[in-house]
Amino acid sequence: MRTINILYGLAFIILLAALSLAALPNLFGFSAAAGTPWLNGKLAHAIEKHYDKGFPVKEFGTNAWAALEYGLFGEGRPGVVVGREGWLFTDEEFKPAEQASQLDDNWKLIAGVQQELQRRGIELQLVLLPAKARLYPEHLGGDRQPSAQQQKLYAQARERMRQLGLQGPDLLAALQGGKAGGQVFLRTDTHWTPYGADVVARAVADHLSRSSQWQGGGVEYLTQVTGRETHKGDLLSYLPLDPYFADMQPPREELEKRRTEPRDGEGGGDLFGDSAPEVALVGTSYSANPKWNFLGALRQSLATDLYNSAEDGHGPLVPMLRLLAKGEEETRGIKLLLWEVPERYLAMPSDLSEFDPQWLARLQAGPNEAERLAVKGTAKPVAAQ
Repeated sequence: MRTINILYGLAFIILLAALSLAALPNLFGFSAAAGTPWLNGKLAHAIEKHYDKGFPVKEFGTNAWAALEYGLFGEGRPGVVVGREGWLFTDEEFKPAEQASQLDDNWKLIAGVQQELQRRGIELQLVLLPAKARLYPEHLGGDRQPSAQQQKLYAQARERMRQLGLQGPDLLAALQGGKAGGQVFLRTDTHWTPYGADVVARAVADHLSRSSQWQGGGVEYLTQVTGRETHKGDLLSYLPLDPYFADMQPPREELEKRRTEPRDGEGGGDLFGDSAPEVALVGTSYSANPKWNFLGALRQSLATDLYNSAEDGHGPLVPMLRLLAKGEEETRGIKLLLWEVPERYLAMPSDLSEFDPQWLARLQAGPNEAERLAVKGTAKPVAAQ
């Protein structure tokens, strides 16, 4: 036994030495950035990072450990929940809020945004997106289910909207019905498919028409399928199996490419000027990323151009607050604002450090308390410096 252990140890040392030598050519190709100091350790740190990046053991070890977790236990890195049949879900749809007050704090801001828009003469519609795990529970593993808070979140949000008098379509029913016609969410991605985005756009238009809040803008748009592309879902980054164990990953999926354009060549107006649209869209990467064509689907369903103020990677609150903080001139002429909010963000904190804390307090306080705070302080609706 002792001999076997010695042989294993020697084999490991030899392998490690061989791989270290194999990485040396990568070290010889290193060139430091101009002005990198020699004496404070920054040059040594830069060399270490460069060598480490090309060290074969690191990549193989990362892949091997991920393969072990995924192959034996059906788990990925923190951030993903592995489901059945190659389906992946963000763990943000499974965890309760870190702080008990988070839901209430977010709803206070939503109510404050609603009141500020009303003051500006703008009607707000909350486009509340159900969680992927809520729409595809049949692909969840039996041992991983959303928390009790997450399971109740959508219904509670709809009730909060009713209490606030905040309008918006029931997209859970729309997307559940849309599943009969195709896949509404991507299998390995957090986001919806272009088909799912189109289902939501049509549901928004139908809701606005039935409530007599929008009857169409009279501009005819046409959506065309321009091809297909292989799509690597964002959730695959939590399964680092590529390249050594790439065959173990859930298969990549095809994404339909869509483009929406006005039939007569018009449209595409800016927020400013005579051609400014009367409808605006604010939201997350579901609205900002052109791959899903949600903006185009809305243009076609509402028969009008839209100003798009959605942003990638900041959640729904920050883009909305940035728009409001620019002042009333930025929203002049807008009559209807669609705010796309994935339900999971209702239980999540946002980094609001760029905004004036007094202005945020006024938004959250409600109209009566906001007047008192405005007199007491000097809060301005601008981003913090």
